[in-house]
Amino acid sequence: MLEAAEVSRRTPRPAAPPTWLVVALACAGQFLVVLDVSVVNVALPSMRTDLGLSASGLQWVVNAYAIAFAGFMLLGGRAGDLYGRKRMFLVGLTLFTLASLGGGLAQEGWQLLLARTVQGLGAAVLAPSTLTLLTAAVPEGPARARAIATWTAVGAGGGAAGGLVGGALVDLLSWRWVLLINVPVGAVVLAGAVLWLAESRAGDGRRLDLPGALLATTGLATLAYGIVQTEAEGWTAAATLVPLLVGLALIALFLLVEARTAAPLMPLGLLRRRSVASANAAMFVSGSAMFCMWYFMTLYAQNVLGYTPLEAGLALVPSSLSVVVGSKLAPRLMRPAGARTVATLGTLVAAAGFAWQSTMSAHGAYVTGIMIPGMLMMLGAGLAGTPLAALATSGAAPGEAGLVSGLINTSRTMGGSLGLAVMSTVAAAGTGGEGGAEALTEGYALAFRTSAALLLGGAALMLVWLPRKTSASSAG
Repeated sequence: MLEAAEVSRRTPRPAAPPTWLVVALACAGQFLVVLDVSVVNVALPSMRTDLGLSASGLQWVVNAYAIAFAGFMLLGGRAGDLYGRKRMFLVGLTLFTLASLGGGLAQEGWQLLLARTVQGLGAAVLAPSTLTLLTAAVPEGPARARAIATWTAVGAGGGAAGGLVGGALVDLLSWRWVLLINVPVGAVVLAGAVLWLAESRAGDGRRLDLPGALLATTGLATLAYGIVQTEAEGWTAAATLVPLLVGLALIALFLLVEARTAAPLMPLGLLRRRSVASANAAMFVSGSAMFCMWYFMTLYAQNVLGYTPLEAGLALVPSSLSVVVGSKLAPRLMRPAGARTVATLGTLVAAAGFAWQSTMSAHGAYVTGIMIPGMLMMLGAGLAGTPLAALATSGAAPGEAGLVSGLINTSRTMGGSLGLAVMSTVAAAGTGGEGGAEALTEGYALAFRTSAALLLGGAALMLVWLPRKTSASSAG
């Protein structure tokens, strides 16, 4: 007994991993999650050709990931608090990596859609733990601020790199490598996480609101399916009305469950605050208009202008950089002008870009047909996103910070998922059932025109509803 105690005293405890290594692993997980929101866009035409996907099936390649990601994101954050952030990081990354392998090897369209759904579920578990692991490893102060800035920049870089990385992989290898590339990267990050990440948890004893997550996700997916059905069946057909009504009923049931459960996924009391309710509503509207931009721009570049996947990815690099510039510029403008003004200004800039893009032609020049309107759209998105997030989180208690941050991200992604379903239906109606370059251009233009109108409505909503002031910390 004494010998064992002596040996234990002599055995040195394993040294804590270097902080930079923890930050690198957390950022790598975040990069994979964000990258996969956008990386598949340039591969969509190739996927459709290889797997025989329909036009609606094509949009579900994007939406299956986004809906699962949005629907389970809050649950993933709560699971990390209860069961350990490292454990959930490992579970989420494992799910994500295996689903990427399944998607890359898919032989049928349904197999790819199933893999994308599981990918989204893995991302929802993985993403919240990346930030909490980072903040647990880095002491509060300038070092943590730098670490969070790095995490934010890597996330923005993942979104920006998606088109370029996807285009290169499709051109040089095949569309399958857009998904398969996650397997070796995921395996390396997984091994590093097992070896070097330390466990942390909140341990507050709250239960997981699994019914809430299932109802929200199923309701959103059913509603999106009903919207897509309008393209082929019309608005009055049973095949359209049934899923629309079921989807609305599931969302209503979700709200009822959240109002009654002891540990709700989305505490409805938060929405009584003007800043939280108005910013989330504005983010939902903005997301529903802006999320479809990458989808339609990629299809326009390849299906109409004849760009290769790599050329399409390169064509959208200026737009990708513009959203980063807008995000960096917004905090500087918020100090003198205020969050509401900057959010409204950004939305109007984006609306101008969408309106310009709606003048597209089947023989458009790159600079005026893709680059400049794309830069305006994404500059506006970057300018609007930061102040809306600041307003949504202003005045939140320390224990609510993670929840309100997750809520604003969920609003944006859910809005984008439903928006893509609506805009795809609008674009299909605009083609008149034709598949030629002129008809496709008309359909895509109508979707951009509709998005521009929606953004103008969103700007009006922001002026009327968003609070005039937010806390200094939020604006800084």
